[in-house]
Amino acid sequence: MGVLTYETESTSAIPPAKLFKAFILDGDNLVPKVAPQAIKSAEIIEGDGGPGTIKKISFAEGSHFKYVKHQIDAIDHANFSYGYSVIEGDALGDVLEKITYEIKIVASPDGGSILKSTSHYHTKGDHEIKEEDVKAGKEKAAGLFKAVEEYLLAHPDAYN
Repeated sequence: MGVLTYETESTSAIPPAKLFKAFILDGDNLVPKVAPQAIKSAEIIEGDGGPGTIKKISFAEGSHFKYVKHQIDAIDHANFSYGYSVIEGDALGDVLEKITYEIKIVASPDGGSILKSTSHYHTKGDHEIKEEDVKAGKEKAAGLFKAVEEYLLAHPDAYN
């Protein structure tokens, strides 16, 4: 098994605590609401929302994929960090064992946030991942992030 690691950063005008509350803590409710063309639903199928919890994310009609299952690895409310792994679903195909994500939201000098994300793609055997597949996934994630940000900017009293 090989592991490929990618890091990305996204900036936002939203302060870290508000962004963490909306995007991470309430993302299962908010993301399908603000991006129904991408995510149909997100539901906890096992656990209480803390580490070890398993969620099923169902993609919208017309998506390349039907669903994935996430397992929460870590959540740190005080430091606005979150870790999870994609452990099942057609997005893994026959190439990936799992994908782990580490997300940390830090304050930016202008009062907003910087979302730092590290992705670890664990391949099966000696399979290789195509750069364009990783890029496509990163673009979809960035689109969801921007949809949440736009919602928060349009609804300044939400998630205070």
